[in-house]
Amino acid sequence: MKKLLTGLFLSVLVLALAACGAGKKEETSSSSGDSKENVTLTVGASNTPHAVILEKAKPILAKEGIDLKIETYQDYVLPNQHLESGELDANYFQHLPFLELSMKENGYDFVNAGAIHIEPIGIYSKKYKSLEDLPEGATILLSSSVSDHGRMLSLLEAKGLIKLKDGVDKTAAEIKDIAENPKNFKFDANTAPEMLVQMYENNEGDAVLINSNFAIDNGLNPLKDAISLEDKESPYVNIVAVRAGDETKPEIKKFIEVLKSKEIQDFIVEEWKGSVVPVK
Repeated sequence: MKKLLTGLFLSVLVLALAACGAGKKEETSSSSGDSKENVTLTVGASNTPHAVILEKAKPILAKEGIDLKIETYQDYVLPNQHLESGELDANYFQHLPFLELSMKENGYDFVNAGAIHIEPIGIYSKKYKSLEDLPEGATILLSSSVSDHGRMLSLLEAKGLIKLKDGVDKTAAEIKDIAENPKNFKFDANTAPEMLVQMYENNEGDAVLINSNFAIDNGLNPLKDAISLEDKESPYVNIVAVRAGDETKPEIKKFIEVLKSKEIQDFIVEEWKGSVVPVK
């Protein structure tokens, strides 16, 4: 009888220890799983080329434990509003002067987390094949976004069509800052940037200045379709913006590292053949 009780006791003890061990193993497994849990990063972007670039980066980031969620936009207002409200962790759609103006006008506390690429702005015309062909009094359509004016006017000056006042900050130049206009061009700045392609397709004006992201998004090839293109050394680099302080987060730093990687830079060069230029 004593032997039977001893056997039963030992059996219960073994089962208890086994259960305890299994529980610890399960707990360890669960704890280990938690430590490897991916971080979700929600980024707002223009459709092209920004969202296309992000889609290419997505599987690379997944290997680094970052689940990239891409929210696409067709305007220049909501991405910053949604970054401010916390709906986005970052946005990737704007150049630095636009970011600085947006912060000044709206009181946003954002920072540039990294410069990724340049989209040379182009001059398009269905009526004329070169800038030299533009006639006296030609109408030039510009974006209604004031932050674009300095860039567009600087391009027209670089191409010899106008001259800006001496001493003016060219990134902030406005139409009133034109000092010389030899051919008496008329400047129409009443069209939203996303509508300029439609104005070009409708044969409005004599020439239209269009941001490359909108041009590419609507099937235009800036290298082939523009009668003149901004130099690749343009200071209007497209950046990733985040709320101040978030630029030090590991997932943001890894995000920028991937976007500036050779794999992504090579993809940009191959995909757009120079109409989108990566920044080192």
